[in-house]
Amino acid sequence: MSIKDDVKYVKTELSGDEKVLESAFKLESLYKKYKFVIWGAVAAVLLFFIAQTVMESVKQSRLEDANSAFLTLQEKPDDAEALKILKTKNPALFELYTFSVAAKNRDTNALKALTSSKNEVIADASKYTAATIAEHPVDSQLYKELALLEEAYLAIKSGDTKSAKAKLELIDERSSLQMLTQLLEHSMIKAK
Repeated sequence: MSIKDDVKYVKTELSGDEKVLESAFKLESLYKKYKFVIWGAVAAVLLFFIAQTVMESVKQSRLEDANSAFLTLQEKPDDAEALKILKTKNPALFELYTFSVAAKNRDTNALKALTSSKNEVIADASKYTAATIAEHPVDSQLYKELALLEEAYLAIKSGDTKSAKAKLELIDERSSLQMLTQLLEHSMIKAK
C-alpha cells in the first residue's frame, strides 16, 4: 500500500509541476508577444511620476520666489523688482498686495482697476472699498450687510429716515452687525 500511495503522490506532484511549467511557458509567450507594450506602459508610468516631481518642484520654486518678493515688499514697498517677481510668479498674491496697498492709501483708481479681477473676492472687495471711499452705496456679495448698514447711514445723513429704516430691516437679527443696526435705529428716534 505504501508503494501505491507513493506512486499517487509522485503523480500529483508531477501534474502540479507540469501545470507550473505550462503557466510559465504561457507567460513567456505572452511576454514575447506584448513586450513592447509592457515596456511602453512601464516607461509611461515612470515618465508620469518624473514629470509630476519636476512640476511640483517648479511650482514650489515659484511659490518660494513669490513669498520672498512679498516679504521684501512688506519691508520696502517701492521695490520694483520684487513687485515684478510677485506679479509673474503669483498673480493672485500680487492682486491681494495691490488691493491692500490701494485700500491703505485710499487709491480709488487702483481699486477700480482691481474690480475687473478674475478673483471674485478681490473684485468685490475692491468695488466695495472704492465705493466706501467715495461715500456712495454699492451692492456687494462679501459685505452685503455692511453695505446695507452704510446705505442706511448715508440715508440718515441725508435725512431719508424711511429709506434708512428699510435698509436696516434687511439686516439679519443674528448678524454680528445687529448692535450697530440698533444704534442707528435709536439715532433715528432721537433725530425725530
